[in-house]
Amino acid sequence: MELSFLPRLPLALSQPILFGALLAAGLLAGEAINRYASLPRITGYALAGVALGPQVSNLLGADALQSLRVLIDLSIGLIVFELGFRLDFAWLKLNRWLFVTAIAESVFSFGAIYAALSYFEFRPLLAASAAAIGTATSPAVVMLVAHELRAEGQITERMLLFTAVNSVFAYFALTLLLPILHFEHAATWQEALLHPLYLLGGSALTGLVACRLMLRLARWLGKREDRQFVLLVAMVVLTVGAARSLNLSVMIALVTLGMLSRNLDYGHVLMPLRFGYGGQLFFVILFVLTGASLQFDALASAGLVVVAFIVVRFLGKALAILLFGYPSGVRPGGAGLLAIALLPMSGLAVVMVHDAASLYPSFGKELSSVVLSAVAVLELLGPLATQFALRRAGEAVPGTGGA
Repeated sequence: MELSFLPRLPLALSQPILFGALLAAGLLAGEAINRYASLPRITGYALAGVALGPQVSNLLGADALQSLRVLIDLSIGLIVFELGFRLDFAWLKLNRWLFVTAIAESVFSFGAIYAALSYFEFRPLLAASAAAIGTATSPAVVMLVAHELRAEGQITERMLLFTAVNSVFAYFALTLLLPILHFEHAATWQEALLHPLYLLGGSALTGLVACRLMLRLARWLGKREDRQFVLLVAMVVLTVGAARSLNLSVMIALVTLGMLSRNLDYGHVLMPLRFGYGGQLFFVILFVLTGASLQFDALASAGLVVVAFIVVRFLGKALAILLFGYPSGVRPGGAGLLAIALLPMSGLAVVMVHDAASLYPSFGKELSSVVLSAVAVLELLGPLATQFALRRAGEAVPGTGGA
């Protein structure tokens, strides 16, 4: 009997099934670990990703993760845009030591990681690239933990500011290393010199154009929250798409869009930013997919290097904040808590490693062995560190973020 109308076995997992499964698994795991262990929901999202990924069940294999890369870019895009939107140039102008401290935190962190990896005999380009990526704090982790705890105060605001600055610093530093990477792989001098200029200039210009367009449309639409929400999401998606199509940096384009939207809105046509439930959806997507991308294989062989990477990264941030933070209003005790809050690494670091690997796979493999091993640790421990710091600083609303 002909039964051609029946599906073929074994059933193929289509993209909608994978998408629904990762959302449901992340949501349930996050709620369970928050309700029964009083841990941040992010930890549950990441563990769900590990369970679905190649390290455990392989339901989200390497091919599936590559095909879902656009979701990671969109998720990081919304988060980075919101982070950039929080950068108030007027605040930095009034308290210039804030910006000095933020830059020092990035520079000290970079220098400490580079020195540690050089001690372990990593060649200079590899050590510098890993140090650049390691400078960045995960925007998604600190923002989601702060949101869950409903945290407000000095430590919270500086944590978000420093995260924005060190994320931009990380991308700039990694981009400025591109000429050396190209020369190491026998590229032409035109490609070596023009590629970073194209990345930085083109990404910033894309963000500027998107900002001008969004402000014009916001003025025409008026101050209606429902319309402006759709406009914000549309502009972020368009900017991500434009950056990907033009082979530009999604992160630089989106943080430029966020910063300029806040600081060029002289007519105050934009309403306060609220992504609400839509933002929560993208948080779940990002952390499940990042969890599925984590690599634990190299931890056994690179364990000492990873420990050194994490320790000196924290010490570099803490020393810079301790030395330069006091004039900006950060007390010594607050400096330690702020450094702890800045510990997380996550999806942003994964994307930067993958971008390097897309240019030169062999170099990307070397880079991932140390960076993604550190991410595997800090993806799980980082949210706990941020939660501890904000609670210890007394800026979390009692009873939030836990059972």
